[in-house]
Amino acid sequence: MTAIVVVGSLNMDFVVRVSHLPAPGETVLGRDFRMIPGGKGANQAAAAARLATDSLQVRMVGRVGYDTFGDHLKASLSAAGVDVGAVHAMRSYATGVALISVDASGQNSIVVAPGANHALIASEAESMRSVFRGARLALFQLESPVDTVAAALRIAREEGARTILDPAVPLPGEMLANVDILTPNESEASLLLGLPPQRVAISNAPALARALKELGPAAVVLKLGDQGCFYSDGEMEIHAPALSVVAQDTTAAGDVFNAALAVALAEDRPLGEALRFANAAAAISVTRIGAQASVPTRSEVDQLLAGAPIRS
Repeated sequence: MTAIVVVGSLNMDFVVRVSHLPAPGETVLGRDFRMIPGGKGANQAAAAARLATDSLQVRMVGRVGYDTFGDHLKASLSAAGVDVGAVHAMRSYATGVALISVDASGQNSIVVAPGANHALIASEAESMRSVFRGARLALFQLESPVDTVAAALRIAREEGARTILDPAVPLPGEMLANVDILTPNESEASLLLGLPPQRVAISNAPALARALKELGPAAVVLKLGDQGCFYSDGEMEIHAPALSVVAQDTTAAGDVFNAALAVALAEDRPLGEALRFANAAAAISVTRIGAQASVPTRSEVDQLLAGAPIRS
């Protein structure tokens, strides 16, 4: 059976709707509190499992605390169809949590307390080898220790998996050399290149993507929000426009995009089609509140691509 492996974080998300995101020192009255399974790694695993066909297995590698939140997160992933055999509970750490405020336009502000996610240490990366064996794609983020991600990237490559990394901080070239597809959003792309945060015009996307590729990855997918995404690998460049939706909450949209891209590539879809599939999955996710709660089904993505309206 073909497999996708996700190495990364599991958090319990505490989500509050607010009229506007608070400025430093400001108190804002919130509403509509929800406790929702999250964490970038778990989001990607749940999304991949929900979007995959029966011939594609999704495996999760991560750490949780020996507590109620950890039990809930593992149960949620299992219910989505994820193999959680490599998600271990740690008695010396609490499960990671994220405090998320979402404003009226769908923009968010997030504070993460990693907890047990930092117990996924580099010296344990070799034990992941059997999990990577037979996998077509391996997904990584940076809510786990960077040296652990670097070691796991190397092992995934050695086992023949195609690697996708969602970055958040500048990274060493030897680490990026083990990345097949780097997937920064606009602010992450600027950070990686030492530039101030900025919106990226489509006309500037090719130059930015080429500069990112020079850092070491084999290819780059720039995630450009309502402008879609831009792919560059040094030989081919593709702009896949976004699908028009009304955003309610952008939390986890990037995670859904990466998961959908991995699923489409594991199915050997043409690259342009894979990017459009990822855009559609992410578009549906922003019309809903929460992280894993916002993940669409495979049929919903297919319907949107066929031109059918979506249910929020």
